[in-house]
Amino acid sequence: MSKKIEMVLESSPVNVSHDTYRRECRYTRGIHIEEQEFKAILDAMCHDSRLYFDFHNPRKEIKKGTYLNGHSGLAQSIYKYYKTNYDIEINELINGKDFYVKII
Repeated sequence: MSKKIEMVLESSPVNVSHDTYRRECRYTRGIHIEEQEFKAILDAMCHDSRLYFDFHNPRKEIKKGTYLNGHSGLAQSIYKYYKTNYDIEINELINGKDFYVKII
């Protein structure tokens, strides 16, 4: 079975809490990633990228159903993971537009 991952375009915005800024972020696009794969992506991040991820998603558990705030460093890490492990390029992820991640 081949791996498939792609951006999800929402018909209405998805709200994701941003506890650092104490506000809700609204996203019209996102990516759904399996829990174990997302943990592997986090483990592969450099220290600075992981700190930035934690800044945007403080105290959020990485478990099924969790929504996370995306950012450019996370986009690069996700892109690199799927390119390296599955030879899948998710070019629309690394175009600088905001996105959310849903853990599935």
